[in-house]
Amino acid sequence: MQAKEIADKARALMPGVIEDLEKLVAIPSIAFPGYPSEPMEQMGATTLQMFRDVGFTNAELMEVPSGYPPIYAEIEGPAGSPVVVLYAHYDVQPAPPEQGWTSDPWTPTHKDDGRIYGRGAADDISGLVSHLGTLRVFDGKPPCTVKLILEGMEETESNLEAFVEAHPELFACDLFVICDMGNLRVGEPALTTALRGDVACVVTVRTLEHPLHSGVFGGPAPDAMMALARLLSTLHDDEGNVSIAGASTSVWDGADLTEDDLRSSADVLDGVQLTGTGRIGDLLWARPSVNAIGIDMTNIATSSNVLIPEARAKISMRIVPGSEPEAELDALVTHLETHAPWGAKVEVQRTKAAPPFLCKTDGPGYAAARDALAEAYGRPAGEAGCGGSIPLLRTLETAAPGAEFVLWGPEDVAAARIHASDESVDPSEIEKMIVAQALLLQRLADSAGSGSG
Repeated sequence: MQAKEIADKARALMPGVIEDLEKLVAIPSIAFPGYPSEPMEQMGATTLQMFRDVGFTNAELMEVPSGYPPIYAEIEGPAGSPVVVLYAHYDVQPAPPEQGWTSDPWTPTHKDDGRIYGRGAADDISGLVSHLGTLRVFDGKPPCTVKLILEGMEETESNLEAFVEAHPELFACDLFVICDMGNLRVGEPALTTALRGDVACVVTVRTLEHPLHSGVFGGPAPDAMMALARLLSTLHDDEGNVSIAGASTSVWDGADLTEDDLRSSADVLDGVQLTGTGRIGDLLWARPSVNAIGIDMTNIATSSNVLIPEARAKISMRIVPGSEPEAELDALVTHLETHAPWGAKVEVQRTKAAPPFLCKTDGPGYAAARDALAEAYGRPAGEAGCGGSIPLLRTLETAAPGAEFVLWGPEDVAAARIHASDESVDPSEIEKMIVAQALLLQRLADSAGSGSG
């Protein structure tokens, strides 16, 4: 197919693509523990049927030891054609009312800005429907072999890594297309080439054998919560830069976000300064970040006038592409063990060491993707980073060591607000992503055909 034919067909398909997106957004497919299983089962069944209808007639919900199943399928292309794996996920984040939604998260809502609002509209239902649209462009008969893997537990404790390790032969391919990303801004094409990793631990600080009356003993007797607070404050310098000795840093030389982009997309309160010094791209994608994501101590409702003997915090540190998670976790743990005030007793439990990821950008698959994205958008494609982590990519790389990776999608960073209130997607980004993916498959097939001839 020629580029104009692909673009015209994608445009004609969009009403059906948006109808599919709206149908899926309406299903609260939350895989987190404690949520009902029926919506996840409905989402799996609905998604399975949609992909069977577009040509993946052998699509199945795969058997896994625990959790919700991934969906796997394959369409065999012409003999000798490249093999491409399309990835997305069908589970979404929770959408609690306290997040501050301005419309019902489970009712897809079209607003005056042209975007469609709802939980999962961007992450990652937009990726699912981009794959559906791509197959419809070819009437279910793509020009090369296409495999499909749709994850059911990406947002929680993934079971897909274990599935890939158990069935590596299913993932043998030339190119993985991970449609769970987005451009920095609508209309500005970018391939994601670097993802930070994530290491985590729980630090416990103890100062007393038991609680004490704060009036009788307050002053000389050290309070564990105050000791923990002082320990946490040592993780950053006064400007908000991470101050952990041995934590790796790098430099980002791709596309960048402005301070205004970051403030608006993150909804930073007026008058609150951004933390860290330097370019936004460096801070997001080439330097570590560290946060206390949970605290255990007496809650306010049940508090009384006592000194706290023990306090705990869960610490998460995003690590830079190219670094090794165990070494970065070692640096974090060492810092916590050596910076507690007043001789407070510190115990650190390691809980996570997820690797970062760097895409190789010198292969034919990446080049074809860059050209396809540029043609779909009518302007050159840049490169962007991602502060989130996808440990699965390392597992896929091990299963198919010669394969390339393309990371892209319709989730524009500046406005999509994934995981937050009022998550949304711009339909024009979905349409262009369908065009880009179809162009990519066609170019890969054409290149293989000309090479063999």
